[in-house]
Amino acid sequence: MIVRNEEEHLQECLDSVCDIVDEIIIVDTGSTDQTKEIASRYTSKIYDFPWTDDFAAARNYSFEQATKEFIMWLDADDYLSSVDRNKLIKLKDLLTPEKTVVMMDYYLSFDAAGKPLILSRRHRLVRRDKGYKWKGIVHEYIDVFGASIYYSDAAVSHRREGAHTERNLRIIEKWIASDGRLEGRLLLHYGSELADLKRYEEATLHLERFLEQPGSFIDDCILACIKLADCYEKLGLKDKKLEALLRSFRYDLPQSEICCAIGGCFEERGQWATATYWYLQALQTAEKSLLLMENRSFRTWLPHGRLCICYAQQGDLENAYRHNEKALGYLPQDQVLLENRRKLQQVLGKIP
Repeated sequence: MIVRNEEEHLQECLDSVCDIVDEIIIVDTGSTDQTKEIASRYTSKIYDFPWTDDFAAARNYSFEQATKEFIMWLDADDYLSSVDRNKLIKLKDLLTPEKTVVMMDYYLSFDAAGKPLILSRRHRLVRRDKGYKWKGIVHEYIDVFGASIYYSDAAVSHRREGAHTERNLRIIEKWIASDGRLEGRLLLHYGSELADLKRYEEATLHLERFLEQPGSFIDDCILACIKLADCYEKLGLKDKKLEALLRSFRYDLPQSEICCAIGGCFEERGQWATATYWYLQALQTAEKSLLLMENRSFRTWLPHGRLCICYAQQGDLENAYRHNEKALGYLPQDQVLLENRRKLQQVLGKIP
C-alpha cells in the first residue's frame, strides 16, 4: 500500500485483510496525521518515500519491499466485505506458480440496495518473481503484457469520496511543463481530466489525438470514444457525438453503454423504432462484452426503462409495460417506474 493522511480509512482497510495476508507493507508518502501510528498496529514494515508526483514510482517502491511469493495491492480507502474475505481465503489456497496475474473486480460505487453499480477490473495480485512494474504518473497500472490472466470472483470495494481531477491535472501539466511526453494512456487521461473540469474543447483535441495513435488498448479506445461523445454532447455537437459512439465499433463488439447512448441519440430525434433497436442491443450484449470499467445500469434497468418509453411512443403498451416491470425488478422503489406502472395498468386493464 501507498498512503498519505489516511487515518480515517486505514484501520477498516487493514482489519479486512490483516488475518489473511502474510505480510503488510505500508509506504508513506508524507502523512501529517496518525496514519503511520495506525499502520504500526498491524505491521513493522513501514517505509517513507518522498512524494515526486509519480504514482507508479511510489507503487514500484512498495513492490520492491515485498518478500512473499505473491503481491496484492490496496488503497487505504479500500476494503473487503465478509463475502469477499472468504473468497480471498479460498483464492489463496488455489494460487499456484502458473497463476502469475490475478484480476479482480473493483467496486467503485453501489446502488440503493448495496449492490455494485460502477466497477472496474484491476490486476490485483501478481507473482513477485516476474518483476511486473507499475506505469503511469497518474491512473497508474501494472504492465502485465503477455501474462496469462486468472480471473477471481473475489472483489475489492472502494469508499469513493470525490474525484482527484484537479490533483491529477496538476501532475500531468507539471509533467508537460518539464518536457515530459504526452502520449499513450497519459494522453487519454489528460483528455478525460480536462473533460471532467468542463474544458470540453481542449478535451476533444486530446481525446482525438489519443484515438489517432497506434497500439492503444481496446478498452482505452472505447472509453475514449465514450468520453469524446460526452464532450461533443456538452458542446452541442449532436452529430459528432453519434459519430464518436459509432467509432467505438472499430475496436470491439458493441458495448451496452455505447448502445444506450446511441439509443438516446435517436430517442432525442423522435426515431422511436431505431432507439428501440439500440436499447434492445444493450440488453443483448450485456453479458457478451465487458469493459474494464463498467456501469451496470446500462446493462440492467436503464435500457428497460427507456424501452418502456420507446414502446409507449409507438403504441405498443404491452411491451412498454413488460419492460417497465423488468426495470422495477432492479429498482422496486423508483417513483417514476411505479407511476409508469400505475398508468399502464390503468390503460391496459391490469389493475390488481
